[in-house]
Parts: sequence; structure tokens; C-alpha cells
Amino acid sequence: MNCSQCRNKAVTYIRYSGQHLCKEHFIDFFESRVFKEFRKQVDLSKVSRIGVAVSGGKDSIVALRMIHKIVGERRDCDIFGITIDEGIEDYRASSLEIAIEEYERLGVDYEIRSFEESFGQPLDEMVDEIDVQKPCSVCGVLRRWLMNKMAKDAGADVLATGLNLDDTSQSLLMNFCRGDMEKMARLGPHEIVKEGLVPRIAPLRRTPENEAYLYALVNGMEIHQHECPYAVFALRGLYRDVLGQLEDNTPGTKFAVLSSYEKIKDELLEKYGGGDLEECSVCGEPTIEGKCKTCEMLDELNLEISE
Repeated sequence: MNCSQCRNKAVTYIRYSGQHLCKEHFIDFFESRVFKEFRKQVDLSKVSRIGVAVSGGKDSIVALRMIHKIVGERRDCDIFGITIDEGIEDYRASSLEIAIEEYERLGVDYEIRSFEESFGQPLDEMVDEIDVQKPCSVCGVLRRWLMNKMAKDAGADVLATGLNLDDTSQSLLMNFCRGDMEKMARLGPHEIVKEGLVPRIAPLRRTPENEAYLYALVNGMEIHQHECPYAVFALRGLYRDVLGQLEDNTPGTKFAVLSSYEKIKDELLEKYGGGDLEECSVCGEPTIEGKCKTCEMLDELNLEISE
């Protein structure tokens, strides 16, 4: 099949738009959307350092490459890489190597911190102490705390993640089904800056996961393609499958979920996004009240923050 915009052979079919695209036109299509979303989320006149959370997987590597394309030559804004080693045997080490190679290829300064040095144990050992069904909850809470701490320590004005359209639509559906409107209101990209929290941005927010993967492939990027061994315990997998079936039957469903959220986001922020945060009574980091989730979880594990 030929490209819808030229006579070259198509490398993909974009079902929700009905377009066949060759390599060159797919890259233009992909980059234009990401660049537009980035500029919608970031005012570069007010940002001098962008933190980028990089795991070595396709989404974070692509996000880093896109941000570097946008600001890499600017003298008034630099990029700082943030990578976390959770401590997952036979999984994380190889992705860290890819992240480091990409940092060095692009000339981006970076820092790597581990759960073990930050909290006293790697995730694998933490899992031995808790309900086997909870590794993703533990990892998510500790990783978010550490990413924010690292971004603050690095002086980042914003923190970019590789969250794509699939991730975003899954989170929205999960929060809706749970009736958790407060958590839904807190989803990034963050327009309201809370003291002590580095605002999150997501330049791949409108990018389907399969398109991020194809972009990495056609550009010859080295990416970590293995799935986390704890992913089988994540409830997110159920929502991923449901949305995948809906997308197969009705292309554009994931975009529709995001669009629906954007129509009510202002109302959610008005009702649930206001108010100042307190300092955690243990670590001093921002929390809604009392003790933060990270310190509560570390108490359950008989651990404490090591830094």
C-alpha cells in the first residue's frame, strides 16, 4: 500500500485517521503532534531546566529524544535526565544501560538513584515483606516520591515523563471506575504549581503506544522491550485490555476518553485541585495531610528514607 501523501511504500496505517504513511511522512506526522503538545504544556520563556524521567523503555527514550530536538540547541534551557533503579533482578539493569547510552549520545547530564540507597532495600526485597499482589503499588508510590525529590534537587522547573495516550486513557478509566475524582484532578500535565512539587508534563500524551514504538523502530533507536515481571499483578492490565478491545472496534476511543476528560478538567480542578499542601510529619515532603504515602508505606515495610 502506498502512502496517502506520496507514492512511497507505507510503513503504517493510522486507523483513526484513515491514513497510510511512509516512513518520512509518519515521522513528520509523529513529531508535529508531539512538538505541538509540548509547546501547549510548556512555556519556554519561564522554564530553564527540564527534567526527563528515563527508564530506557521506548516511551521515555522517545520523549527524551523529542525534548532534545526541541530545546537541545537552546542556550536558555537545558535538559537533565532522571533515572531510578528500583532493584528488579534480570530486568532493570539492561534498561539502565540503554538510558545511559542515550544520555551520553545526546550529551545530557543525568543522575541515577536506587531504591536501595534511598529507602534501604531494592524492590525485590520489599516484595518479600508484603502481599505479593502489591508490588506495583509500592513501586509507584516510592518512584513518584523519588522522581519529585530528584527533580527538585536538580533544579528542574518541570518533569517530563513518557506517559503516552494508552497510559493516560487507562488512568482516566481506572479513576472513573473507582470514583476517584480527586486523583483524576491531580493527573498531569500540571497547570497549577504546588509548592514542593515539580509540575509534570507529558509530551507523548496524545501519542498511541504503538506509534511511539514504530517511531523508535524506524529511527533505529535502542530501547528496552522487556516487560516488568511484576506487571502481571497490576490491575492496569485489565483496563489496558478493555480499552484495546474498544479501540479495535471503534478506532479513536482512546482519544475520545482523553477528550472527555479535558472537557471536565476545569470543573475537577475547581472542586478538588485547590488548597495548599502540608509538609509530611516525617520526611517534610508535600502531602495532603499528616504523613505522606511514602512514609506510611516505609513504616509498613519497617524501612526509612536513607538520604
